[in-house]
Amino acid sequence: MINQKIVDTVEKLQNASQSMPKVWDGRSSIIEMKEGGSTQWRQMEWMGFYFEFLCEKHFTGVIDMPGKKYGRTEFDAFQEISWDFKTHAANTTNHNVITNDAEAVANTIDDYGHYGIILAIGEVEYNDEKRTFKKWHDELKEGISQYEVNRINRGAMSRRRKTEFVLSEIHFICLNDETLSQCSGSFQKGFRNADGSLRRTKIMINIRKIPDVALIATEEL
Repeated sequence: MINQKIVDTVEKLQNASQSMPKVWDGRSSIIEMKEGGSTQWRQMEWMGFYFEFLCEKHFTGVIDMPGKKYGRTEFDAFQEISWDFKTHAANTTNHNVITNDAEAVANTIDDYGHYGIILAIGEVEYNDEKRTFKKWHDELKEGISQYEVNRINRGAMSRRRKTEFVLSEIHFICLNDETLSQCSGSFQKGFRNADGSLRRTKIMINIRKIPDVALIATEEL
């Protein structure tokens, strides 16, 4: 059973989300983050960071940002429960969303009963064959990142960059131990960092398996 205070928080968030822009152009979004003081405008996966940027702007006064911290893991926000902001492309065959550190999620559910995800869904467009968007972003950054240097040294292929996101709906999801177990698996288990240390396991949510009882509200835009 979802606490009424959580439901009230979701209602306020839902109302606040109505003023978010629907079409996110990659170039404009990155420049907006850069000029708005975000430290994440250089990131290749700009879409998720832009949604965080929008949440910080539109949800001020409704939830505390950033949220609670467990060890080195910090949630995006807190109000009644811990919240994370996530995005997902509707026009894909992959229905998994990687959320947060598995141990931290388990601990915050122990402490507050639920773990919240604010999930933005929409259709994406990708870079053209000449990769003009990537070239533009590299020029804006005045060079490529160390991540990109490492990728080139490994001989790995470059992923196509997302150039536009058209927001269609935002889901407000609250998961407890039972509902989380019905829709999640682990990610990065057994993976190692460049220095050989084990990566911490993260929670991976299959959004098609999220139980209806965990979906508190949907804002269609």
